Amino acid sequence: MKAVYYLVALKKQKITGLRKRVRFIFFIFIFVSTHSGLFAQKQKPKNESWYDEKLLHFGFSIGFNTMDFNITPSPYCLDPDSVDNYPYPEVAMLKPGINIQIVTNLRPARYFDIRFLPGVSFGQRVVRYYKDTVLYNSHQRLESSYLEFPLLLKYKGERLNNVRPYVISGLNFRYDLAAKKEFDEERPVYIRIKKPDLYFEAGAGLDFYLKYFKLSVELKMSSGMSNIIVNDFVSGQEEFRNSIERMRSQIWIIAFHFE
Repeated sequence: MKAVYYLVALKKQKITGLRKRVRFIFFIFIFVSTHSGLFAQKQKPKNESWYDEKLLHFGFSIGFNTMDFNITPSPYCLDPDSVDNYPYPEVAMLKPGINIQIVTNLRPARYFDIRFLPGVSFGQRVVRYYKDTVLYNSHQRLESSYLEFPLLLKYKGERLNNVRPYVISGLNFRYDLAAKKEFDEERPVYIRIKKPDLYFEAGAGLDFYLKYFKLSVELKMSSGMSNIIVNDFVSGQEEFRNSIERMRSQIWIIAFHFE
């Protein structure tokens, strides 16, 4: 029975992760479809892009995010034969957050840019627990205030009229200023997360060349590379910490760059 319940828990986790990836692929498809439609248009006068031809140029960015956790539950979750019988953890809902960044763009080659976008981002996640298919009243809101330092490589396609598609990938070091240092006695704190983490990022976007500046619309996935859960717990509530074997951060971002 222990193996059966563990497989059920893992299957539920994999289905949730698959749905998120399908949504991301769908958005990428929308970008590609938009790009394909643009190539069917006739040639139009191009807006000047002297700033885009410079070796180094700057800008700013504002975006919106949804923060998530990729949780691997303990093998003992939802196992009635286990003495511990830990509850099953999951992220309750995805809530919107905000990103603000400064854009520094280096152009070493015609189709490649190296981009450094230091900034801040804010968001939150709610982790809730099930036991014997019944929802616990216990849940925890985990708020994050990140300092972030992404270093990304941007590969650009050919410009058509005033639009250029691109793909982007790289690494982002984030430091969570809001991560808990100590357990809070005034409200439920069942788990704590680590402050630093390194993320792999990948996405796609479109550059729109307007009369006086360039507007880029970018969709990006950011996936944490380490287990960020802290290995401690409140006495008497260790089942909540022990129900999670591994937890990685995941963030979905839509950004608007002004350069």
